[in-house]
Amino acid sequence: MMIFPGKKHDPELYPYRGGIYFSFFNALNWQVAIGTPTVLFMQQLGADSFQVGLVFSWTFLLTPAQVLSTTLLSRFGYKRLTMAGWGARSLCLLVPIGLSLLAPPNPVPWMINAMVLATFVYCLLRAVGTSALTTWFYQLVPAELRGRYWATDQLSTGVAIGISLLVYAAFFTWLPPYTAFILLYLISVLGAFFAYRQLKQLPDAERPKPISLEKVMTETPRLMMTPSFFRTYLWIAVVFFAGITPLAPFAAYYLKTSAGVTAAQVILLTMLTYVGLIVANIAMRKHMDQIGAKPFFKAAFLCYAFISVAWIVFLSTGGKALWTMPILFFLQGAGSGFWNSANLSYLVKILPEHDRALPVSIHGAVMTFIGGCTPVLWGLFLKAPGAVPAIDVPVFAGYYVSLLVMCVVLVYFVRRLPETAGPVGPIFQGSWALRPFRAMATLVNLIEEKPAKDGGDKPASDR
Repeated sequence: MMIFPGKKHDPELYPYRGGIYFSFFNALNWQVAIGTPTVLFMQQLGADSFQVGLVFSWTFLLTPAQVLSTTLLSRFGYKRLTMAGWGARSLCLLVPIGLSLLAPPNPVPWMINAMVLATFVYCLLRAVGTSALTTWFYQLVPAELRGRYWATDQLSTGVAIGISLLVYAAFFTWLPPYTAFILLYLISVLGAFFAYRQLKQLPDAERPKPISLEKVMTETPRLMMTPSFFRTYLWIAVVFFAGITPLAPFAAYYLKTSAGVTAAQVILLTMLTYVGLIVANIAMRKHMDQIGAKPFFKAAFLCYAFISVAWIVFLSTGGKALWTMPILFFLQGAGSGFWNSANLSYLVKILPEHDRALPVSIHGAVMTFIGGCTPVLWGLFLKAPGAVPAIDVPVFAGYYVSLLVMCVVLVYFVRRLPETAGPVGPIFQGSWALRPFRAMATLVNLIEEKPAKDGGDKPASDR
């Protein structure tokens, strides 16, 4: 396939093809394990909104474990730490396979609890591996090839996601639910196996010097509380992320439990979210340097404001206008794409290059952790009364009202941010465009910066 570098059509990138193969197979793993398929599986088991929110939030709530894991890099190195996390986490996916084989006709509490625990362990091990992965790959690829490498990485990830979602939708269309879930999780385990094999073949990089935890504990309160443009922007990002994080899991959960939408249709709607992400990033590519990040912040707020109004109308009319869902899921992807690219561009502008690692890590850690709390909290309020798990529709409408108010307020605060338009280097690269908010955790990487030996420009927080 042309998405992978070959000896003839891309001989320069060919020696680094292992990283591209890894991204392809890894996408088959995380897309199921921490994506919409697991939300649908929790619903199939009979989980309520709180349990669904908890499973979805583990990725974000375990950001502190990622911070602590960076202190192990100087002892174990990039390769050993990444392989430990990536190798062990795939074993957690044996739990949903086993539960699917039992195929309970009615909700069984211990099965739901087992899935919550399995996802927790998966995300914990993922945090350990993520603390090393991006920086390791960045050091392996020469500076002059990094742009093409990360573009190819993103392409391979996108192809894997697109193909897998179409296949999963077909499974849910033609097979019984639990049979479809068995196949989904088997593909995810196979993806993890082949991704691990690719990691095993890659060389290690020089062990880094982590930033001391003492410095982290001392500087974090200062950066978060001392008046500055960074502090202002940090809390804008925190509020925005906290507002939108519950949208994806509970929209899918509501459509499946209350609106009569099939699992196959939810999977296809999820694919439209990725289409929106890609379209937004293509649209921004030519204009970000010319007009700056602030217009795209406003575009993101506009997308989510429109989504909020549409959902409020949809819920107040009994959920009859299902034809609007493809549009709203597309805009959900576009809005997150606008925000994420603008966020990465703006952080570069307000932070000095020589001292960027810690504030960028704080930005990613605070945003993802607080944002991860909101699906859990909303999940408590969204539980409908009664024995059958469902969404409380008036409360769900209230969530969208709060999201709409948030978007309006944030437009005012973003207008006050200073910005000078002009080109900037990316703060990190890779397949973040296809998973923008989970990718925020990749910003958490507390490693001391060292000058690039090849003289190439180095995005400070890509480490």
